[in-house]
Amino acid sequence: MTYEHGIKVMLTKDEIAEKVKEVGAKITADYKGSDLLLIGVLKGSFVFMADLVRAIDLPVQIDFISAKSYFGTTSSGVVDVKLDTHLEFAGKTIMLVEDILDTGKTLSVLKQMLLTRGAADVKIVTFLDKPARRTIDINSDYSCYTIEDRFVVGYGLDYNEQYRNLDYVGEVIL
Repeated sequence: MTYEHGIKVMLTKDEIAEKVKEVGAKITADYKGSDLLLIGVLKGSFVFMADLVRAIDLPVQIDFISAKSYFGTTSSGVVDVKLDTHLEFAGKTIMLVEDILDTGKTLSVLKQMLLTRGAADVKIVTFLDKPARRTIDINSDYSCYTIEDRFVVGYGLDYNEQYRNLDYVGEVIL
């Protein structure tokens, strides 16, 4: 199936909803009795994070951080933090929520930053994991899907700030 803008559908809305519920149930089981702080990495994680927090049956706090290392389809290799967290998190377990774990640079920098600031532990929850592009030794603790090295959009992921609003994930046909 292809969207009119040259995007080949990879994951449908229904497939995504089911998988996010599964990951939310796993986090619920693993952290029963805990209060969690989920920090979403803007902008890409906002759709996934909204669905994920509703799938976790525990008390949760949410916050956001904005970091960027991509321009168009290329990683710059430099992580630029534009917006920092607002909630106190010293001594807490944080779940860093990201749309895609690609090179690993952004999540590695953010995880280390949060640990340095006093977080007890930082877990990584990603919607998509793309291990073929990894340049940093980092893995997600929870992930919905592992994908091949494709440039994808939709469900919060963008191409030059476009396509975040698609309710599916598709590969951009360049």
